[in-house]
Amino acid sequence: MKPATAGWVFAGPAVSVIGLFFGLPVLAALALSLTDFDIYSLAHIDNLRFVAFDNYLNLLRNPLFWSALGNTLYFVAAGVPLSIAVSLGAALLLHSRLGWFKPFFRTAFFAPVVTTVVAVAVIWRYLFHTRYGLVNWGLSWVGIDPVDWLGDPHWAMPSIIAFAVWKNFGYNMIIFLAGLQAIPEDLYEAARIDGASQSRQFRYITLPILGPVLLMVSILTLAGYFQLFAEPYVITQGGPLQSTVSVLYLMYEEGFKWWNLGNASAVAFLLFVLMTAATSGLMWIARRKGIE
Repeated sequence: MKPATAGWVFAGPAVSVIGLFFGLPVLAALALSLTDFDIYSLAHIDNLRFVAFDNYLNLLRNPLFWSALGNTLYFVAAGVPLSIAVSLGAALLLHSRLGWFKPFFRTAFFAPVVTTVVAVAVIWRYLFHTRYGLVNWGLSWVGIDPVDWLGDPHWAMPSIIAFAVWKNFGYNMIIFLAGLQAIPEDLYEAARIDGASQSRQFRYITLPILGPVLLMVSILTLAGYFQLFAEPYVITQGGPLQSTVSVLYLMYEEGFKWWNLGNASAVAFLLFVLMTAATSGLMWIARRKGIE
């Protein structure tokens, strides 16, 4: 048996499962986005009509879609760099020789990742409560008036970003920690002998070697943050004044609140195009900088 044939034989079962449970649903959703499939079509298939790209054009003319897109881009632009920075900082602290109780803190930092989003989101709603929340209680000790974190359109999205960073940074921290542990200690010793400071060691040794790890973490975080849904759904329900409605939240409302499944499928594919463009751009920048 030829090596290529053997490879396809071994990969065949996995490829078949992916095609059955991923490929076919994606193709079905694409076909659905070209129709006006709604609750009436659920009642009888004869009510289904082919509308070509009307769903996409209607979305581009919908102010709510552009508002949701702006909210999503705001969440991604602020949340992704912050999440990566916090993850890398936590990994550096755990990798440092000065750190104490490393197993405990490693577990504590990773614990939010494995907790249920809905459960911890409910707790954070109480933390951000205007009158009884611990956040405003702490601010009162330094003379700052209470802030309506979840009721003010200017503060609702930053509150969700803070929650998302706390919830997800532990996953990237583990990846960064593995990358840091793979860097030979001899490089740091040689740099210290040459008189390099800690900041120069980080800039010229740690960051370049962590380049591929940083690229992978950036892509995973970017893809995950574009799929913002659970946080606004539980904490703010898209409010106030639709300031936390994301593209995925809009897709949910179109599909499962108003039963416009054709429109919902179109939203999903527009989000897919946006995520593909963003990750492709990130890969292009990485190749330009020599990161593979």
